Amino acid sequence: MISNDSPATATRKLFFALWPDPATRAALARLMPLVQGRHIPPAKLHLTLAFLGQQDASRLPTLLAMLQRLTVPAMPLRIDCLGYFTRPRIAWAGMAQPPAALLELQARLMAALMAAGFDPATHGEFKPHITLAREAHQAPPATAFEPVLWHATQVALVESDMASGKYLPLALNP
Repeated sequence: MISNDSPATATRKLFFALWPDPATRAALARLMPLVQGRHIPPAKLHLTLAFLGQQDASRLPTLLAMLQRLTVPAMPLRIDCLGYFTRPRIAWAGMAQPPAALLELQARLMAALMAAGFDPATHGEFKPHITLAREAHQAPPATAFEPVLWHATQVALVESDMASGKYLPLALNP
């Protein structure tokens, strides 16, 4: 009999994300007072490219190889607006005009995942954003703020560790 923590059946909650450098992470954290709700710890701030959910640990080598093959262009991101997703009650920061390079990167990643037999939970139109707060009961007010300029260069394969509540980058590209 195989236990639930056996490597044969172990699963990991995974996602691919643009991973901010420390200075960008600090700048993004300074936007938190502009939104209401349960604020996201600064160490968890990121921009999700593809959410994979629970994945069998045996598939991790395929995902790591995919990350290493992914060509990540240097992308200047201008985080210049706030938004709100009603159904999950999420307040977020994003871009009024996401750059084409970001949209193309996400589309290439999704195509590679689908070709490898993964069914990412990131379906529909890609709305690039950084979640600032959960359980937000209303949209952030229209507030002017100094845009955060993020020179995005790193994509990470990240594990959402349920025991610690932390996001653990398993690997970065480049």
